Amino acid sequence: MGLTDSLKNLFGSKKEEKPIENPLYEAQLKKILEDVFLEGYSYTISFSKLKSYKELKSKEATFKKEFVQYLAEKRVFLLKKSSSRPLSNIESNKRHICGELLTALLRSNLEYTPVEFAKLMDFFEHSSTTQKNRIHFSDWPIGFAAQQIQKSVKKNGLSPEWKAYIEKFLAFPAMKIKNNYIGADLDKVETKLKNLLFEGQNTTGKTLPYTHIDDQFGKMFNPEIIAMEENLRNHFYELCHLLTKATSSKPSQRFLKNTSNIIDKISIIKYKAIVHPLLEHVIQLKQIETVIRETYAGQIYEYPHHEFVQEKSTIFLKGLVWSLVKFHDTVTLNLIAKLAERCYKKIPGVGPAAAGIGNACIYVLANTKGLEGISHLSRLKLKFKQNNTRKLIEKYIEEASIKLGISSSEIEELSIPTFGLENGAKTYAFDDYTLEISIQELGKINQVWRKADGKTQKTTPSFVKSSVKHTTKLKKAKNDVTQIKKYLTAQRDRIDRVYLENRIWTYENFKKYYLNHGLVCFIAKRLLWQFKKEDTFVTALYLNNQWTTQEDTVLDWIIDETEVRLWHPIYETSEGVLFWRTKLETIELKQPLKQAYREVYILTDAEIDTRTYSNRMAAHILKQHQFNALTGVRGWKYALIGAFDGGYDGGVAKIHVKAHHIEAQFWINTLNAEDEYNDTGIWNYVATDQVRFIKDQEVMDLLDVPKLVLSEILRDVDLFVGVCSVGNDPQWRDNGGLPQYTDYWTSYSFGNLNELAKTRKEILEKLLPRLIISKVATIDGKFLRVKGTKRTYKIHIGSSNILMEPNDQYLCIVPERGKDKNTNNIFLPFEGDRGLSLVLSKAFLLAADDKITDKTILSQIKK
Repeated sequence: MGLTDSLKNLFGSKKEEKPIENPLYEAQLKKILEDVFLEGYSYTISFSKLKSYKELKSKEATFKKEFVQYLAEKRVFLLKKSSSRPLSNIESNKRHICGELLTALLRSNLEYTPVEFAKLMDFFEHSSTTQKNRIHFSDWPIGFAAQQIQKSVKKNGLSPEWKAYIEKFLAFPAMKIKNNYIGADLDKVETKLKNLLFEGQNTTGKTLPYTHIDDQFGKMFNPEIIAMEENLRNHFYELCHLLTKATSSKPSQRFLKNTSNIIDKISIIKYKAIVHPLLEHVIQLKQIETVIRETYAGQIYEYPHHEFVQEKSTIFLKGLVWSLVKFHDTVTLNLIAKLAERCYKKIPGVGPAAAGIGNACIYVLANTKGLEGISHLSRLKLKFKQNNTRKLIEKYIEEASIKLGISSSEIEELSIPTFGLENGAKTYAFDDYTLEISIQELGKINQVWRKADGKTQKTTPSFVKSSVKHTTKLKKAKNDVTQIKKYLTAQRDRIDRVYLENRIWTYENFKKYYLNHGLVCFIAKRLLWQFKKEDTFVTALYLNNQWTTQEDTVLDWIIDETEVRLWHPIYETSEGVLFWRTKLETIELKQPLKQAYREVYILTDAEIDTRTYSNRMAAHILKQHQFNALTGVRGWKYALIGAFDGGYDGGVAKIHVKAHHIEAQFWINTLNAEDEYNDTGIWNYVATDQVRFIKDQEVMDLLDVPKLVLSEILRDVDLFVGVCSVGNDPQWRDNGGLPQYTDYWTSYSFGNLNELAKTRKEILEKLLPRLIISKVATIDGKFLRVKGTKRTYKIHIGSSNILMEPNDQYLCIVPERGKDKNTNNIFLPFEGDRGLSLVLSKAFLLAADDKITDKTILSQIKK
């Protein structure tokens, strides 16, 4: 009985029949089975070591092809049998060994004819038409089987018989089922076979056409490639077939060489002109939400499915990004950095939109020539919240630093672009006009058009809009402004973390990377620095182009070798801290980060008693997703916990303080709140616990933790609680919250002030006398008390939540996004305290409560 007859019985007849045993082939299989078990059976079998397999390999091709037929029948029979009842261990092992042996033989050249190969593959016609007990391509080494066609055609040419069979093979219904794990292999098989047909048509100099799948990207890409002139299109077809193979985590050198050669044929300028708009298109894509319906046990279930691009497009675009590693121009690198940001943007319930493409972007930025790519990575490291992504970026930065023989911190400083700025300003020439840009504050760049006579003009000159040359230059200037904003914020965040790095600079390097750097100087000149003289550090501020001390003396003794460090209030006396705060307020110098008003955390008596842990931030209820995001921003690592896989046991947020070889830990517990998790099983709320410090795998005594490290870690933890506590949400209680924890919300919303809030109170005490609401607003303990025309209000300085007198009725006001016009022009001594802005914004609103038009607020005030 042949293979076809056997399979007709397997798929068609009711009575199950065994395939007819061939003594010759059975004996050959028996020898191999014995050798396999003698060597020690495992899932991965090395047949090349077996004497019986060597004997089989030495036999004629006819015998091996017939033996392959026999193995196919054997494996198919066992697969069929396993669908009706569990196989014994012996049968299961036999099925596995038959499959592995089949694969090994198909790797070699068996010189199949079309008739012989059709006989071997015939059962697939049954698998595609028989619903019951169907055998899929995933049960067969389809890739190696298709290689037999390639080898025969390569040797003997594409005969009419082979052509007819390939067309029949491509039409198999089983070739269309690509929604399982084997789908990518079927794509490769399909491409190889189509290429054989294409090459057989004697199309010399042409490449097999390529059509991308019809997803969001394909809808844009396919018309673009069809519209190309023939020679360019052929080169792109060649490239496209390479890009579909970008399935690994990194590109091989062969891949990079082959793509580079094709790009050279296209020309670099033309390639960029085509690829840049493609990537811009991907950056602008939105994720698509569809509803998936599945039936289980007679019940229909629906769930949302979000998709950015399909898997095939992810692979293709990953390869396309890899191909750009040979470029190191600013436009390309900016585009890749933007694409990385888009790909790591999270889709609800899914995660990053396209992490594979994002990782490819990181690879290119890390491996491009020069340091501009590293500069982008340094900025992106501060922006991305995913732990594994940040770890990957840190790895690339560390590798680059080792190559240059400097620290990772130094390479980040070295790679920061100036954008042509001098002292935070730059001028672009447009004939007799100039465009002047200058940094005013974080996130705000002044742009002024100036005429030849020196007068300013508000709008862009008309001749600039009508000139291609000037329009291109203006586009570059606008892009520079966008990048300057991004980098300035990133440098602020980087410098804010310098405290944990224990950095000391020579004045020579300090001038290069900070004081005289066109971009960073804006931040550096607004901060306090300390300069070492003999055994002490002297504090100074950069005023009138010179370093001025508390005693109003100038540091004229600084030389290139002088050591410099960033000032921290923990280094200063109370009088010194007060002096610098007053000085900055007097000259109205707004610091880009909280430095002079930075909170200092020292050990309490309770912490000295507990010795190894701090409980000062314990027993708070946090919004877990907000907490997870903020820990990422501050450089901590945390994994969301849920109602699965031990999620009931809690988790730990941690940060490695590399300079001191210390790991700080903030313990997190789950709440006693059933059903308070989202669709993916992640808890919405968590509870805080103790803070610990680990060194050399041992828990440290808190007295042994460096004071600066202790202060900065506890400041971070205080920030996590201050921002993420449910007590900060004015709607949490009214929206249901967790009824059993209402008391916590009340106690936090209107309880004692933490260190952050105490600092806020100090600023308000100095600020109030200068405000127009000073006659109706006073500090009353932990509240800012505001007397309106209708009622008197108490705004909690910590949470910004509000109580109304005389009965302490709660007033819910949800803050609007963006800046408040009432507080926009108020001088604040530092950037970044949204809580302070909220308190002031609500105070201005309630002081004039007779002008409030919001019905929701009015209905509460009238009660």
